[in-house]
Amino acid sequence: MITALDHIAIAVPDLEKAIKRFMEDFGLDFEGTEDVVAAKTSTAFFPVPPTSIELVHPLNGEGPIAGYLEKKGGGLHHICFRSDNIEEDVERLKAKGYQFLGDAPTPGAHGSKVIFIHPRSCDGVLVEINQPGEAH
Repeated sequence: MITALDHIAIAVPDLEKAIKRFMEDFGLDFEGTEDVVAAKTSTAFFPVPPTSIELVHPLNGEGPIAGYLEKKGGGLHHICFRSDNIEEDVERLKAKGYQFLGDAPTPGAHGSKVIFIHPRSCDGVLVEINQPGEAH
């Protein structure tokens, strides 16, 4: 079941500059960075309880975030809902006609499992579903 808004992701062309802005200008606590090789992204998290802001940047200049930045520049990339049973949520939503960008959840940041709903199923908004890992 969907339990919360997990994070709001912002695609950024310069990760270090964006980290500095969120820390120094906005005064947010910085949780750290993590490369998510499966998604070809570098991420940085800023908790804003009960949710967080995730900055996403292409890992090694590759992947879907690189394409997004080429087309649109930086900006809001997706919203993410937290799930306590991602497989169950995927099956429930597929039964309702939702289309996903993958066949099954894949590894995400912090040991999570993630899957994205195609924007055409959500009025043009890219929606991620995330089941947090055991340690997070």
